[in-house]
Amino acid sequence: MDISKSEVLRYLGYKNQRLDEKISTQIDKSIEELMLIIKERFTYKVYDIKMKDEKIELSNSNLIFNGTNIKSHLKECSKCAIMAVTLGVEVDRKIMGYSKIDLMKSLILDACATTAIETLCDKVENEIRDVAKAQGFNITCRYSPGYGDFHLDIQEAILNNLDAYRKIGLSTTENFILLPRKSVTAVIGFHQEKGIQKNIKCKECKNEKCNFRKEECYFE
Repeated sequence: MDISKSEVLRYLGYKNQRLDEKISTQIDKSIEELMLIIKERFTYKVYDIKMKDEKIELSNSNLIFNGTNIKSHLKECSKCAIMAVTLGVEVDRKIMGYSKIDLMKSLILDACATTAIETLCDKVENEIRDVAKAQGFNITCRYSPGYGDFHLDIQEAILNNLDAYRKIGLSTTENFILLPRKSVTAVIGFHQEKGIQKNIKCKECKNEKCNFRKEECYFE
């Protein structure tokens, strides 16, 4: 896995200002340290979907998606993939350990881990894209619980349907926070449209003042 230093800086809130040499070195060392403990693990399944009133039902499961945003995201789709990815519990432990003795180091390591989990998500998304292409489909971008009105309370059902705890050690708290923390669940739609698709994850998020918000981007 390659961890992009520029992405780490984005998560640290740098916006083209001069980079302190000490911080730059700490980032490099944190990336190296993180790479030694990351355990890339992921799982996903593909489901047929059925639009029913304001809900989306997934075949052969108890998964029902509510919310106008997820319905809009999947409106042209006949299938979707549900994915779950994690970096493993050691990453959380390392970040927590440094938070007690070196807060700056902990913050940098956290930004490195956030970059790493997004990189792993991209890898899994590309694998799902290959699965979709083999079936004659294109895909949407990934869309996670917590975006727009796609509520976090779906996390438990997603993990249960993926058997995620047994397969990759991923669970959720009673408040729907994923454990380990550096983990992601997401939905990717399969559709038969061609051309350019908009990546609207940030656009649909209600937190418009987010420091990590990306500009609208495009992909094939």
